[in-house]
This record gives sequence, structure tokens and C-alpha cells, in this order.
Amino acid sequence: MVDSTTAASGFVLEDVPHLSDYIPHLPTYPDPLQDNPSYSVVAQYYVNVDDTVAQQIVVHKNSPRGTHFRRAGPAQKVYFDSEEVCACIVTCGGLCPGLNTVIREIVCGLYHMYGVHRVLGIQGGYTGFYSRNTVPLTPKVVNDIHKRGGTILGTSYGGHDTSKIVDSIEDRGINQVYILGGYGTQYEAAMIFEEVRRRGLKVAVVGIPKTIDNDIPVIDKSIGFDTAVEEAQRAISSAHVEAESAENGIGVVKLMGRYSGFIAMYATLASRDVDCCLIPESPFYMDGPGGLLEFIERRLKEQGHMVIVIAEGAGQELLCGHPPIVNKQEASADQLLPDVGLWLSQKIKDHFAKCRKMPINLKYIDPTYMIRAIPSNASDNVFCTLLAQSAVHGAMAGYTGFTVGPVNGRNCYIPFHLINEGEKRVVITDRMWARLLSSTHQPSFLNPKDSIAVREERTEHQTSDGQSQPEIAD
Repeated sequence: MVDSTTAASGFVLEDVPHLSDYIPHLPTYPDPLQDNPSYSVVAQYYVNVDDTVAQQIVVHKNSPRGTHFRRAGPAQKVYFDSEEVCACIVTCGGLCPGLNTVIREIVCGLYHMYGVHRVLGIQGGYTGFYSRNTVPLTPKVVNDIHKRGGTILGTSYGGHDTSKIVDSIEDRGINQVYILGGYGTQYEAAMIFEEVRRRGLKVAVVGIPKTIDNDIPVIDKSIGFDTAVEEAQRAISSAHVEAESAENGIGVVKLMGRYSGFIAMYATLASRDVDCCLIPESPFYMDGPGGLLEFIERRLKEQGHMVIVIAEGAGQELLCGHPPIVNKQEASADQLLPDVGLWLSQKIKDHFAKCRKMPINLKYIDPTYMIRAIPSNASDNVFCTLLAQSAVHGAMAGYTGFTVGPVNGRNCYIPFHLINEGEKRVVITDRMWARLLSSTHQPSFLNPKDSIAVREERTEHQTSDGQSQPEIAD
């Protein structure tokens, strides 16, 4: 772990490791980009070694400067000779849009920007390091893969064995490792980096954040999120058509979001057809005054139909009697949760069957695997390109043990330990959630005890100058 650098002005640099930290007298080479005609017209293309990006951009005039991260981009000197580089790419965990785009842009970035011609694909996730053959990746091989969903390398949960993986890296002569994965994968990538450093290997280990739920901390968003929100509109639109076309029609749509409700929240805001959005961060209850069932009855009487969007992790305490507890650092795969969408649909049907005063027509839609498997949209394709190129620049500059991601719109190198401190969640006392409530006109479903708990949790995100640390875009 790299110690933070703190200045008297309150400036804190959360720096990332560098190969020269543990391998002395490393030679440097001129950056090949200086002879690349594509970049010769770009003014100040190289990133200054002192360039940083602030984590907190809304500050008071007397506030300390706060936490900063090293800005991503090409350096004037690199620590790898292009001819000696043997890079590998591995995808781990579940699918999400954009994986193939990142693979393509890493390969093309290494090849066209730095003249690296040896790039290997590790098949089937972490187990591929020691149980499968690799596949050579060239610009020709990856040329059209961004038009497909999934990952051409295959993926899997689990299979992480640090010693075996690093043995394979050493045996194959690999010296740059690009790891695409979510929260658990990045934690395991940190373990690979620590073992590489312990052995004193000249190997750059780079993480690229992949989680469709957008729950990786520090960064603005991860790959596939924009595409997921856009594709979710199709399901919501279908549910709205079904509900509007029937007497007392109810459309229930379950979206991804095991621990964080970002997809449900943003899809709801984008749609404007949703009457109620339920996410893991906002508790709700079914029965009694102010409960969900009462709200459904009222909305059906007012407009004759309604659409409910629910994240897969919402209301799990109602199904199980207690909130699910998962130590994701030790879990080799996502723990299966009961299907809250089916449960909610049945509860609504049972309620209206008992009262017999209002027959309903309910349709349940679960588009999860349709969303995961589609190619990335235009916005995500551009985002994946910038992310992949930033990862390549960082590795060639000798940085290691980091995840690349946008902070306030600028790509940065973020040390693994910050990425692995916990998941990012929707803060329901922030304005974005208030905007959603004003759009759907749903109640908060918070009883007084829950309100107190939420306020106490919110204070934990306060900075030293009393400002709130933003969890979502404002």
C-alpha cells in the first residue's frame, strides 16, 4: 500500500505504486508517441508528472485542498521497451456491455501507440492463467469485436489462486497484466500485485473497473452503466404499454442492483413513466398506512395504471426476515438473492385478491440477461476507449497496482486499496434521490426510526469541513 502524501495546505495525494519503488536502477525509454504522426499535432499531449485531479470539486473558500489522484495519460519517458513487452488481458466475473470494446482498445492502443506486438488473451477468467492456453490478440483479431456483446475471452467467477497466477505470469514472460472486473476482481488484482511486488518482478498490474451496477467507489462510473440504463428503458417502456392498455394495469420491472440502486434510479429518471422506484438503500414496507400497497391502490384510483421499478437487492430484509450479509472480499461469486420481483408481484396479487374491490392485471418483466449481453452503446464505446488507453499509458509509464477510472470527468490512477474499501451506494439524502421522488411522486416509505438511521449514516460521509462527500453525480 502506498502512503498518502499530505501538504500543509491540506493537499493529499493518494499516489499509486511505481515499478521503480521496488526495482532499483530501471532504465527508461523515450515515449514512442513522440514519433507517432497521429499525435504530432497535439499540443501538450504528455501529462505533467505533477498533474493531479481533485476528488472534491465543490469546496468552501477556506476549505483544505483535499484528496487528489494522479492524472492518467502518456508520460514523456516510459519504463518498457516496446519490443520487450508481453501483455495479457483477462476478464472476470459477470458480463456487462463494453468488455469487448476495452479488450479491443487495449490491444490497438498497445499496438498503434507503443508498437507492442505481443498481447495475449487469458481465457475463462482467473483460472485461465493456469488451466487453459492463451490466445494471441492482434488488431486484426479484435477489429470488430466491439460490435458484439459478452467477452471474446470468456469469463468466470472464482478460480483465483494468487501463487498459481503469478507463477503463470512469470513462466510466460508476461510483464503487463490488464484485469477487467468488478469489486471482488479488483480486490483479487491487488493480491496479484502484492505477490508480484514481493517477488520483485517487473510486471505492471492494472485494473479496469467493470460492474454494471456502478458500485465501485471513488470513480464516477464504470463501463456498461450508460448502456444498461439505456437498455432498461425498453423494459420500462414495455411495462408501461402493458399497464396502460389494461384496466388497473401494473407493470413490475426488476433491474440489476444487488447493493446499489444506480441503474434503477437513473432508468427511472430517464423514463418518466415510472410511478415507484425501489432500491436497496431506501427501506420500504408493504402493509399499513403509508405502505407500498396503500400507495399502489391510491395510484391505480388516480390514473388507472402504474409502473414499478425495483432493484434486485431492494427489500431483501422483507423476504428473509433480516438483511443479507455478504463478505464480498471472500466470496468467489455473487451470492444468489431471492427474486424480489417475483415476490413483490405475488404480494401485490395476493393483496388485491383479498380485497376483491379492484381487479388488477399485473405483468412482470426481468430484462437482466438481455441487458448484460448487449454490445455497448456509443457513449460507452467512447468511455471504454478512453479508459483502455489510460490504462495502457499508465502501465507503459511504469505505474502498477492501480485501477483506472474517471474522477470528476478526468481519468485517474487510483490505488487498489481505495477501490477495495467498500461499495458505492446511492445516498438517499442527496438531491438526486429527491429529484427521483419529485418525478415519481412516491412517498419515501421511511418511518421515523429509518429516517434517524439514514441521517446518522449520512453524517459518516461528511468531510472535515462539514461538506458531504458526493456518492453520485449532482
